Amino acid sequence: MLFTDRVDAGTRLAEALRHLEGEDPVVLGLPRGGVPVAFQVARALHAPLDVIVVRKLGVPYQRELGFGAIGEGGVRVISDDIVRRGRLDESDLASVEHAEAAELARQAERFRAGRQRLPLDGRTAIVVDDGVATGATAAAACEVARAQGAARVVLAVPVAPPDAAERLRSALDEFVCLSTPFAFSAVGEWYRDFSQTPDDEVVSLLAQAAEGPGADAGTPEEPAADEDVEQEVAIDAAGVRLTGDLMVPAGAGAVVMFAHGSGSSRHSPRNRLVAAALNDAGLGTLLFDLLTPAEENNRAKVFDIETLAGRLADATGWLRGRTAGQIGYFGASTGAAAALRAAAGSGADVGAVVSRGGRPDLAGPHLSGVRAPTLLIVGGNDTMVIELNRAAQTALRCENQLEIVPGATHLFEEPGALQQVADLARDWFLTHLVKQV
Repeated sequence: MLFTDRVDAGTRLAEALRHLEGEDPVVLGLPRGGVPVAFQVARALHAPLDVIVVRKLGVPYQRELGFGAIGEGGVRVISDDIVRRGRLDESDLASVEHAEAAELARQAERFRAGRQRLPLDGRTAIVVDDGVATGATAAAACEVARAQGAARVVLAVPVAPPDAAERLRSALDEFVCLSTPFAFSAVGEWYRDFSQTPDDEVVSLLAQAAEGPGADAGTPEEPAADEDVEQEVAIDAAGVRLTGDLMVPAGAGAVVMFAHGSGSSRHSPRNRLVAAALNDAGLGTLLFDLLTPAEENNRAKVFDIETLAGRLADATGWLRGRTAGQIGYFGASTGAAAALRAAAGSGADVGAVVSRGGRPDLAGPHLSGVRAPTLLIVGGNDTMVIELNRAAQTALRCENQLEIVPGATHLFEEPGALQQVADLARDWFLTHLVKQV
């Protein structure tokens, strides 16, 4: 059984748990990935949702071997057998427990955002995760739920290996699992999209559940037309979860997406200066990274224009579902090539492209397919990149322009140089995006 994502897994898991609806259950999601699954279960069963925060207590010299677990409310579950075999003394136990207790308290406060833990006394607790491998953490969570007063504990997961499923089934009041494939190596292989669940998503889902059944998962409240929108967002792009900063001034008729390349990111002060200038002119901006932190130091990933363009195209689709205005691209370095490649794609509907010190030449034969008006900005002292941009310009068949900022080097670090870039980009987007609205 293959799941599209955690929402799909939670929806299907809820159907297998319908028999518990009359037991007035409490649904408990294991952070982080278990919470999106649990949200769907809680919504289908009309049950309250909470997070169950558990910290494994690992043997000091072999952290992956757990001698117990702790949960909120001072709950402490210890395996006397492992303590004895590991020859652990009270100081060992106290040191590990003290460190994990501090992290447990931090996580619980972060996820609940000030709300109280839901009481479990006498109720059925449905502990939900997005899957189990060994089942150790899920089993510890069930023990914690029992120690917190639950009269009955049910563990529900979409997928688990057969041996772990058998152990859990014999140790719990009830174990519900949709799939136990023999060819099991990792939970993520049974999901098309198993991208990381950020803390912010956990916080948002728990807040929506606390607001009641009218809350809609993943759909933020629509802001008033006269309000600015400024928020951190999570974007699913080509199976990768990317984080971005969205800023849309009230009444903005267009949004510019920043495609960051090598040596750049959404935190770059250069990109943020340009974005601020666009915001001041009434344009929205979305700054996000095309690469994950783990990929940024991989040179092959940095220059994989097809992958970067694919992620940008997917992110554009995500943004298009949230704005009615025109969309433009601002690309830097290899991000410029990705922007042009995406703009040349079949069905691309991009209003304008601006490249800052970019490598448009890396878009190669796709340059001739770009239809969006394109502005190339290069520093006057960045001689090699000037030549690469001139060569790319000859391949473009759309309206285009090459602007050279006198005396500027590749990063436009000279006094006033970056402001000139911001002014040029602002004027280009105002001319080619806003006039189309």
